[in-house]
Amino acid sequence: MMPWLFSALGLVILLLAGDALVRGAVNLSLRIGIPALIVSLTIVAFGTSAPELLIAIQAVMENADGIAMGNVVGSNTANILLVLGIPAILRTLHTSECDTRKNYLFMIGATVLFIALAAFGTFTWISGLILLLALAAVLMTAFREARAHRAAGEEAELEEIDEADPDMPFWRIGIYLVLGLVGLPLGAELLVENATIIARLYGLSETVIGLTLVAIGTSLPELSTTLMAAMRRQADVALGNVIGSNMFNLLAIIGLTTFIGPISVDPEFLRFDLWVMLGASLLIIPFVFLRQDINRIWGVILTLLYVVYVGMLL
Repeated sequence: MMPWLFSALGLVILLLAGDALVRGAVNLSLRIGIPALIVSLTIVAFGTSAPELLIAIQAVMENADGIAMGNVVGSNTANILLVLGIPAILRTLHTSECDTRKNYLFMIGATVLFIALAAFGTFTWISGLILLLALAAVLMTAFREARAHRAAGEEAELEEIDEADPDMPFWRIGIYLVLGLVGLPLGAELLVENATIIARLYGLSETVIGLTLVAIGTSLPELSTTLMAAMRRQADVALGNVIGSNMFNLLAIIGLTTFIGPISVDPEFLRFDLWVMLGASLLIIPFVFLRQDINRIWGVILTLLYVVYVGMLL
């Protein structure tokens, strides 16, 4: 029972510390004069992926490569099927009103590149460098487009960043940063160590634990964001959140972690899980290109597909 409790505690610490780090970093950047546009494209995006990054680094340091890979692949699958499915059951996501075609194609490209590199059996620092160069290209494209199409002033930009508080005092920013920087490694160590114990206790592989327990846990921020976006009828936020998160998981998390150590790829990923991730990504083509809404029926279908997938893993 204790490994489950410590895993849950590690996950809670990770999520709270990640949120604290984002808030601290965003407001520090804005206070010292970094434009909100750059903050939203870089610091917010990287900050919200900090829990996944710390888990991957901790897993590689403890020779638990299955958890590192499982977390990324499982999170991406959960982001499509669960994070879009559950909110759609509660309220239709009007994705027909938003245009995410270019970013979606970037996500599919990142997925294909990731699978191609995984086919070599190990992610080395060279693989990581390729992934990070692809991320840099995506960020530069997004930055140029955002500047070209920006019609609102700096105030409007600040409103788009939920964590922004222009009047936040430096002492509070410091507290957020310390909580984030201390909490993230602590939470990651607790979660990875106890998830590994759970895998051994129940005869499950580290890969399965990474694909299920760890992946679902680290997808909770995306789920809460998408639920709020659905309630506010902001389908573009919901779909953009999932697409952006998946790109960062593939390109940034594994890309950066390879500089800590090589990440071996369990053959089971190449036989099954990577193709499930790609298949789930392709499932949302009608909502991206054919301007269909993700209604309640689709929400049920996506959620049931995820339940079946987890059932097959277990």
